[in-house]
Amino acid sequence: MTHLAYLDAGSGSLIVQAVVGGVAGVAVAAKLYWRRLVARFRRQPTDQG
Repeated sequence: MTHLAYLDAGSGSLIVQAVVGGVAGVAVAAKLYWRRLVARFRRQPTDQG
């Protein structure tokens, strides 16, 4: 049994754009959550003087 598949240039381009967009979205979300996580553990400056 033979299965033939064909992806034209438009379909391939759409798949590449979806993958790149997903990676960019994950990177932005990780950056935002990383800042929140680090902010919880950062020491607050004390007013000494």
